Amino acid sequence: MEGGGGARWKGRDAASIAAGDPMSNIIRQLQSSFQQSQIYGLLTGSAVLLEADSEQTKLLNRACFGHPIITADFASSSSFKGRRANLVGEQQIASSQWFQLGLEEAFYLSYSLNCLEICRSSLEQGRQTLSHDELWRYMKEREKTFVQHYKAYSHLRAKNWVVRSGLQYGADFVAYRHHPALVHSEYAVIVSFEADDRQGRLTTWSDWQSMLRLCGSVAKTTLLVSIVPKNNQTEEASPSCLDNYDVEEFEIKRWMAEKHREDVPSRKDKR
Repeated sequence: MEGGGGARWKGRDAASIAAGDPMSNIIRQLQSSFQQSQIYGLLTGSAVLLEADSEQTKLLNRACFGHPIITADFASSSSFKGRRANLVGEQQIASSQWFQLGLEEAFYLSYSLNCLEICRSSLEQGRQTLSHDELWRYMKEREKTFVQHYKAYSHLRAKNWVVRSGLQYGADFVAYRHHPALVHSEYAVIVSFEADDRQGRLTTWSDWQSMLRLCGSVAKTTLLVSIVPKNNQTEEASPSCLDNYDVEEFEIKRWMAEKHREDVPSRKDKR
Protein backbone atom coordinates (compact mmCIF):
# COMPACT_ATOMS: atom_id res chain seq x y z
CA MET A 1 0.00 0.00 0.00
CA GLU A 2 2.11 2.87 -1.28
CA GLY A 3 -0.60 5.22 -2.51
CA GLY A 4 -3.60 4.63 -4.74
CA GLY A 5 -3.11 6.66 -7.89
CA GLY A 6 -0.69 9.16 -6.42
CA ALA A 7 -1.49 11.88 -3.94
CA ARG A 8 -3.86 14.63 -5.05
CA TRP A 9 -2.65 17.58 -3.03
CA LYS A 10 -4.90 20.55 -2.28
CA GLY A 11 -2.60 23.36 -3.24
CA ARG A 12 0.83 24.08 -4.65
CA ASP A 13 2.61 23.98 -1.28
CA ALA A 14 0.56 21.22 0.34
CA ALA A 15 3.09 18.43 -0.36
CA SER A 16 6.00 20.41 1.12
CA ILE A 17 3.91 21.35 4.17
CA ALA A 18 3.09 17.68 4.78
CA ALA A 19 6.72 16.64 4.30
CA GLY A 20 7.83 19.20 6.87
CA ASP A 21 5.24 18.05 9.41
CA PRO A 22 5.06 14.22 9.23
CA MET A 23 2.00 12.56 10.69
CA SER A 24 4.24 10.32 12.81
CA ASN A 25 5.60 13.41 14.60
CA ILE A 26 2.12 14.79 15.18
CA ILE A 27 0.99 11.50 16.72
CA ARG A 28 4.01 11.45 19.04
CA GLN A 29 3.26 15.01 20.18
CA LEU A 30 -0.38 14.11 20.83
CA GLN A 31 0.63 10.99 22.75
CA SER A 32 3.12 12.90 24.90
CA SER A 33 0.69 15.73 25.65
CA PHE A 34 -2.10 13.35 26.66
CA GLN A 35 0.18 11.23 28.84
CA GLN A 36 1.47 14.28 30.70
CA SER A 37 -2.03 15.64 31.30
CA GLN A 38 -3.72 12.32 32.17
CA ILE A 39 -6.63 12.86 29.81
CA TYR A 40 -9.95 11.10 30.45
CA GLY A 41 -12.66 10.22 27.97
CA LEU A 42 -16.31 9.76 28.90
CA LEU A 43 -17.96 6.65 27.46
CA THR A 44 -21.44 7.34 26.17
CA GLY A 45 -23.28 4.95 23.89
CA SER A 46 -21.23 4.24 20.78
CA ALA A 47 -18.88 7.17 21.24
CA VAL A 48 -16.39 8.66 23.68
CA LEU A 49 -16.54 12.33 24.69
CA LEU A 50 -13.25 14.06 25.35
CA GLU A 51 -12.54 17.54 26.70
CA ALA A 52 -9.27 19.05 25.50
CA ASP A 53 -7.47 22.29 26.24
CA SER A 54 -6.30 24.59 23.45
CA GLU A 55 -3.00 22.76 22.84
CA GLN A 56 -4.62 19.33 22.82
CA THR A 57 -7.39 20.62 20.54
CA LYS A 58 -4.80 21.66 17.98
CA LEU A 59 -3.10 18.27 18.22
CA LEU A 60 -6.37 16.35 17.88
CA ASN A 61 -7.25 18.41 14.82
CA ARG A 62 -3.79 17.98 13.29
CA ALA A 63 -3.82 14.23 13.95
CA CYS A 64 -7.44 13.90 12.76
CA PHE A 65 -8.94 12.17 15.79
CA GLY A 66 -12.61 12.73 16.50
CA HIS A 67 -14.92 15.60 15.63
CA PRO A 68 -15.43 18.82 17.61
CA ILE A 69 -18.96 18.90 19.01
CA ILE A 70 -19.07 21.83 21.42
CA THR A 71 -22.26 23.88 21.20
CA ALA A 72 -23.92 26.21 23.67
CA ASP A 73 -26.85 23.83 24.14
CA PHE A 74 -24.59 20.80 24.64
CA ALA A 75 -22.22 22.44 27.12
CA SER A 76 -24.97 24.02 29.22
CA SER A 77 -27.43 21.15 29.40
CA SER A 78 -28.24 20.25 33.01
CA SER A 79 -28.00 16.50 32.41
CA PHE A 80 -24.51 16.83 30.98
CA LYS A 81 -23.19 19.19 33.67
CA GLY A 82 -23.56 16.52 36.35
CA ARG A 83 -21.68 13.91 34.28
CA ARG A 84 -18.98 16.44 33.41
CA ALA A 85 -18.43 17.33 37.08
CA ASN A 86 -17.81 13.67 37.92
CA LEU A 87 -15.42 13.34 35.00
CA VAL A 88 -13.15 16.38 35.29
CA GLY A 89 -14.21 18.00 38.56
CA GLU A 90 -15.68 21.45 39.06
CA GLN A 91 -12.63 23.38 37.89
CA GLN A 92 -13.18 24.96 34.48
CA ILE A 93 -10.62 24.37 31.76
CA ALA A 94 -9.82 27.56 29.86
CA SER A 95 -10.52 27.51 26.14
CA SER A 96 -11.67 23.88 26.30
CA GLN A 97 -13.15 22.03 23.35
CA TRP A 98 -15.25 18.88 23.33
CA PHE A 99 -14.58 16.10 20.84
CA GLN A 100 -16.54 13.01 19.94
CA LEU A 101 -14.41 9.95 19.21
CA GLY A 102 -15.59 6.83 17.42
CA LEU A 103 -15.00 3.46 19.07
CA GLU A 104 -11.96 2.59 16.94
CA GLU A 105 -10.41 6.03 17.50
CA ALA A 106 -10.96 5.94 21.25
CA PHE A 107 -9.58 2.43 21.67
CA TYR A 108 -6.55 3.29 19.54
CA LEU A 109 -5.70 6.22 21.81
CA SER A 110 -6.34 4.14 24.92
CA TYR A 111 -4.85 0.77 23.99
CA SER A 112 -2.36 1.28 21.16
CA LEU A 113 -1.01 4.71 22.18
CA ASN A 114 -1.71 4.28 25.92
CA CYS A 115 -2.48 7.98 26.33
CA LEU A 116 -6.20 8.08 27.10
CA GLU A 117 -8.13 6.68 30.05
CA ILE A 118 -11.79 6.00 29.39
CA CYS A 119 -14.41 5.89 32.08
CA ARG A 120 -18.08 5.71 32.86
CA SER A 121 -19.58 8.45 34.96
CA SER A 122 -22.63 8.33 37.18
CA LEU A 123 -23.89 10.70 39.83
CA GLU A 124 -24.12 7.86 42.34
CA GLN A 125 -20.70 6.24 42.00
CA GLY A 126 -18.60 8.97 40.42
CA ARG A 127 -15.95 8.26 37.83
CA GLN A 128 -15.34 4.59 36.99
CA THR A 129 -12.20 4.07 34.95
CA LEU A 130 -12.39 1.04 32.67
CA SER A 131 -9.54 -1.38 32.09
CA HIS A 132 -8.59 -2.27 28.53
CA ASP A 133 -10.33 -5.63 28.90
CA GLU A 134 -13.53 -4.01 30.19
CA LEU A 135 -13.45 -1.43 27.43
CA TRP A 136 -12.83 -4.16 24.86
CA ARG A 137 -15.86 -6.14 25.99
CA TYR A 138 -18.04 -3.03 25.97
CA MET A 139 -17.04 -2.03 22.44
CA LYS A 140 -17.52 -5.56 21.14
CA GLU A 141 -21.07 -5.49 22.49
CA ARG A 142 -21.78 -2.12 20.89
CA GLU A 143 -20.35 -3.04 17.48
CA LYS A 144 -20.47 -6.62 16.21
CA THR A 145 -17.60 -6.07 13.75
CA PHE A 146 -15.45 -4.09 16.19
CA VAL A 147 -12.60 -6.62 16.39
CA GLN A 148 -11.99 -6.79 12.64
CA HIS A 149 -12.62 -3.10 12.05
CA TYR A 150 -10.27 -2.14 14.85
CA LYS A 151 -7.57 -4.45 13.51
CA ALA A 152 -7.85 -2.77 10.10
CA TYR A 153 -8.02 0.72 11.61
CA SER A 154 -4.97 0.24 13.84
CA HIS A 155 -3.06 -1.40 10.98
CA LEU A 156 -3.53 1.66 8.77
CA ARG A 157 -2.96 4.17 11.55
CA ALA A 158 0.29 2.45 12.50
CA LYS A 159 1.44 3.11 8.93
CA ASN A 160 0.68 6.82 9.50
CA TRP A 161 -2.36 6.94 7.25
CA VAL A 162 -5.16 9.21 8.46
CA VAL A 163 -8.25 7.02 8.73
CA ARG A 164 -11.77 8.41 8.69
CA SER A 165 -15.28 7.04 8.21
CA GLY A 166 -16.00 5.94 4.65
CA LEU A 167 -19.77 5.81 5.04
CA GLN A 168 -20.43 8.46 2.39
CA TYR A 169 -18.60 6.32 -0.18
CA GLY A 170 -20.18 3.01 0.82
CA ALA A 171 -16.88 1.92 2.43
CA ASP A 172 -15.80 1.20 5.99
CA PHE A 173 -13.04 3.82 6.02
CA VAL A 174 -11.22 6.25 3.79
CA ALA A 175 -7.45 6.70 4.07
CA TYR A 176 -5.51 9.93 3.58
CA ARG A 177 -1.78 10.32 3.09
CA HIS A 178 -1.84 13.31 5.44
CA HIS A 179 -4.34 15.80 6.84
CA PRO A 180 -7.55 16.10 4.76
CA ALA A 181 -6.97 19.86 4.54
CA LEU A 182 -3.82 19.16 2.52
CA VAL A 183 -4.68 16.10 0.44
CA HIS A 184 -7.66 14.18 -0.88
CA SER A 185 -8.24 10.64 0.38
CA GLU A 186 -6.59 7.99 -1.80
CA TYR A 187 -8.33 4.83 -0.66
CA ALA A 188 -11.86 3.68 0.03
CA VAL A 189 -11.26 0.86 2.49
CA ILE A 190 -13.36 -2.29 2.68
CA VAL A 191 -12.70 -4.56 5.67
CA SER A 192 -13.10 -8.21 4.71
CA PHE A 193 -13.36 -11.16 7.08
CA GLU A 194 -15.09 -14.49 7.28
CA ALA A 195 -18.36 -13.05 8.57
CA ASP A 196 -18.75 -11.17 5.28
CA ASP A 197 -19.98 -14.36 3.64
CA ARG A 198 -22.85 -14.56 6.10
CA GLN A 199 -23.62 -10.87 5.75
CA GLY A 200 -23.64 -11.07 1.94
CA ARG A 201 -21.49 -7.93 1.59
CA LEU A 202 -19.78 -7.43 -1.78
CA THR A 203 -20.27 -11.07 -2.74
CA THR A 204 -21.49 -10.54 -6.30
CA TRP A 205 -19.84 -9.00 -9.35
CA SER A 206 -22.55 -6.33 -9.50
CA ASP A 207 -21.69 -5.28 -5.93
CA TRP A 208 -18.03 -4.97 -6.81
CA GLN A 209 -18.74 -3.17 -10.05
CA SER A 210 -20.90 -0.62 -8.26
CA MET A 211 -18.24 -0.08 -5.62
CA LEU A 212 -15.45 0.31 -8.17
CA ARG A 213 -17.47 2.69 -10.30
CA LEU A 214 -18.26 4.81 -7.26
CA CYS A 215 -14.60 4.91 -6.21
CA GLY A 216 -13.55 5.71 -9.75
CA SER A 217 -15.99 8.60 -9.95
CA VAL A 218 -14.42 10.20 -6.85
CA ALA A 219 -10.83 9.33 -7.83
CA LYS A 220 -10.22 6.74 -5.12
CA THR A 221 -8.72 3.29 -5.23
CA THR A 222 -10.64 0.49 -3.54
CA LEU A 223 -8.49 -1.13 -0.86
CA LEU A 224 -9.60 -4.50 0.44
CA VAL A 225 -8.15 -5.08 3.91
CA SER A 226 -8.58 -8.76 4.71
CA ILE A 227 -8.42 -9.83 8.37
CA VAL A 228 -7.22 -13.43 8.46
CA PRO A 229 -6.99 -15.59 11.61
CA LYS A 230 -3.57 -17.20 12.03
CA ASN A 231 -5.21 -20.40 13.23
CA ASN A 232 -8.67 -21.81 13.79
CA GLN A 233 -8.91 -20.28 17.25
CA THR A 234 -10.97 -17.08 17.26
CA GLU A 235 -11.13 -16.39 20.99
CA GLU A 236 -11.77 -12.66 21.39
CA ALA A 237 -12.08 -12.25 25.14
CA SER A 238 -9.34 -9.61 25.37
CA PRO A 239 -7.45 -7.25 23.03
CA SER A 240 -4.47 -9.62 23.08
CA CYS A 241 -6.39 -11.63 20.47
CA LEU A 242 -5.43 -8.99 17.90
CA ASP A 243 -2.04 -10.69 17.63
CA ASN A 244 -3.84 -13.79 16.32
CA TYR A 245 -4.85 -12.03 13.10
CA ASP A 246 -2.86 -11.21 9.98
CA VAL A 247 -3.73 -8.32 7.68
CA GLU A 248 -3.59 -8.63 3.92
CA GLU A 249 -4.03 -5.67 1.58
CA PHE A 250 -5.39 -5.83 -1.96
CA GLU A 251 -5.74 -2.83 -4.26
CA ILE A 252 -8.69 -3.37 -6.59
CA LYS A 253 -8.98 -1.32 -9.75
CA ARG A 254 -11.19 -1.31 -12.80
CA TRP A 255 -9.51 -2.57 -15.95
CA MET A 256 -9.70 0.16 -18.58
CA ALA A 257 -9.40 -1.54 -21.96
CA GLU A 258 -8.54 1.62 -23.88
CA LYS A 259 -5.51 2.17 -21.65
CA HIS A 260 -4.01 -1.28 -22.27
CA ARG A 261 -4.55 -1.98 -25.99
CA GLU A 262 -2.08 -1.42 -28.79
CA ASP A 263 -2.50 1.74 -30.82
CA VAL A 264 -4.22 0.83 -34.06
CA PRO A 265 -3.38 3.18 -36.94
CA SER A 266 -6.31 4.80 -38.64
CA ARG A 267 -7.10 4.26 -42.32
CA LYS A 268 -5.75 7.70 -43.07
CA ASP A 269 -2.40 6.84 -41.45
CA LYS A 270 -2.18 3.63 -43.52
CA ARG A 271 -2.30 5.65 -46.72
